[in-house]
Amino acid sequence: MSVTAAEGFVAAGCHAGIKRRRADMAMIATDDRKPVTAVAVFTQNKFVAPPVTVSRARLAENGGRAAAIIVNSGNANAGTGEQGLADARAMAQAAADALGIDGSDVLVCSTGIIGAPLPMAVILAATPKLAKRLSADGAEDAAKGILTTDNVPKESVVRGSTFTVGGMAKGCGMIAPNMATMLAFLTTDADVARDDLQRILREAADRTFNTLNVDGATSTNDTAVLLASGRRGPPDLREFGDAVHKVCEELTLQMARDAEGMTKMVSLRVTGAASDSEARAAAKNIAENNLVKCSWHGGDPYWGRLLAAAGSAGVAFEVDRCAVAYGGVVVAKAGAPIDHDEEAVARHMKSDEIEIEVDLGAGRGEAKVIGIDLGPGYIKENVKTS
Repeated sequence: MSVTAAEGFVAAGCHAGIKRRRADMAMIATDDRKPVTAVAVFTQNKFVAPPVTVSRARLAENGGRAAAIIVNSGNANAGTGEQGLADARAMAQAAADALGIDGSDVLVCSTGIIGAPLPMAVILAATPKLAKRLSADGAEDAAKGILTTDNVPKESVVRGSTFTVGGMAKGCGMIAPNMATMLAFLTTDADVARDDLQRILREAADRTFNTLNVDGATSTNDTAVLLASGRRGPPDLREFGDAVHKVCEELTLQMARDAEGMTKMVSLRVTGAASDSEARAAAKNIAENNLVKCSWHGGDPYWGRLLAAAGSAGVAFEVDRCAVAYGGVVVAKAGAPIDHDEEAVARHMKSDEIEIEVDLGAGRGEAKVIGIDLGPGYIKENVKTS
């Protein structure tokens, strides 16, 4: 159980036929079919997919509520124009009809290839069957139904003193730190005001989802939704915020470990920046640099590439005060190598998870990014479009 661990929610997943073999549809709903408080964060890509347009508008129009979310994988319904909007609305309405609820209380998400129309015949045929499968035991099937090139489902649950937060996510490519980086669905039985819920989700996304940088590509469909049934009453907001953060953090790490072609996950900290925003800019520039990512793949502590990437980020950078460390071992200062334990660094670089710190020497700003290496597996996955 993950997305159904909190009281008041059911879920299901199925193979509709969008993809040849794997599950390709999912649904989350309230067990009594009544709308609950709903908040979301969406992609900042201006080439936005119709499902995002529809869901964003519905939350704005209905005051932030939802009774169900319907999701398909294998086709993003992006780059599909007016027909895509009509299809997204029809998909949501089909879910509403199957559940006997108002269409305005259904959110819709899609993920997969861009530029191809949704296969509406198979989606509409599968939707009533999907609705009939809804149960508190359907979380795992739902988590499988939202996957695209992912190898494994991503799920997480945190049980607080008076509430539960559960979630599932998909994403292993086309991920950059630019809100919200993938599809994620969270539920809770805490009773939280909409404004507080929105703030908590956005802060959690900034601290977790937005630190993950697989390839610098911001998807057209990125969406994270949090539904709150309120069944167990008001929580301690600090404890609740920590729980939402923990679920998002666990999902982020699961996505990083399942990233396309990934062999190494890198926790990159940029410190000594003029501001936190400049630290984020430098970290993003480093994590997206293909030369850097290739050195990570090869286990090569090539600190010069890190500084070169930081120096081209357009932020304050004091060469005579900068430093680089791998696994806590400082290997360079003031733009030059220093004596260090080379064997310790070599052992660290052989690990599946690497820790790197780059100090810009320009202030007290800092930021963290989770990056991955670049190897043949990523290229193999992304030379195909279906």
